[in-house]
Amino acid sequence: MGAETFAVVVALASFTGVIAVLGLILLVLSAQSERRIQRRLEGADAAPEDFADAGDRPLLQSLARRGRAIDQLVDKEGESARLLIQAGWRDTQSRLGFYVFQAIVPVILLGLVVAGWLFVKGEYFEPPMIYAVFLVALILSVLLPRMVLRNIANARCQRIRKEVPLFVHLLVMLYDAGLSTRQAFSNLVREGGGVLPELGREIQVVLRQMEAGADSSETLQSLSESLKVDDLTSILGVMRQVDRYGGEIREPLHDALKVIEERQALDLRERVNLLSGRMTVVMVLFFFPGLLLFIAGPAFVAILKAIKGI
Repeated sequence: MGAETFAVVVALASFTGVIAVLGLILLVLSAQSERRIQRRLEGADAAPEDFADAGDRPLLQSLARRGRAIDQLVDKEGESARLLIQAGWRDTQSRLGFYVFQAIVPVILLGLVVAGWLFVKGEYFEPPMIYAVFLVALILSVLLPRMVLRNIANARCQRIRKEVPLFVHLLVMLYDAGLSTRQAFSNLVREGGGVLPELGREIQVVLRQMEAGADSSETLQSLSESLKVDDLTSILGVMRQVDRYGGEIREPLHDALKVIEERQALDLRERVNLLSGRMTVVMVLFFFPGLLLFIAGPAFVAILKAIKGI
């Protein structure tokens, strides 16, 4: 009974220590949030997110602020803002959901580690291994939301890249009809949403900025810098150059489209080569043994029978 009581006391003390560490982290994050609000009131810093659109959900607002504070601890170069734009999460509700996810993942993972330590017996939940597991869970809980966001952003950028050739063809057709850049974008947003689902959303944002009085060249440059899609950057660069210096736009767009299609053909050829290599490995591992057994199996069985007869 003494050993069991000692184990329970150690477990409770460890659990209290974990709770104290988490409380200390929350206090530090709260102090950082208060300092940021104070700087904003003094005019020294304008907070890019206040999540005012959350309405009567103060818990979600609080979690989002904590998640944003955690994100700022690992994001020193503003990568999260670019990844959110690349993922298509421009509205406040989407950003609110991401930062809430960033805030609750550490609580869930660390809670699972503590629960495993208290209720599961095993070599991985005994000191000093538990300290390594706790540290790995802490690091993973901070980095996991960013990894998920990066994967979503990369997948969407690949979909945008596939839509660029069709976007150029439609753009050339609209330019040949005598439309300006703003009119062409308006037509694409109004009638091209079905064929350009991802790129159409970005064009809609650009069109709103143009209608608000923003310079078209600066707006296109901002779009290319935020998405970081090479093929789209080339097309937008041609449009900016023609918009600034004038001249014929049909031929430069066709030349850029030709380069893009050649690049995509090379990428497709590379993917086919990789796929053929992988299929060779699959054939060697699965098909070739079966074929060898089908061909050489009867002869091998006949040899065994002959040996048994001797």
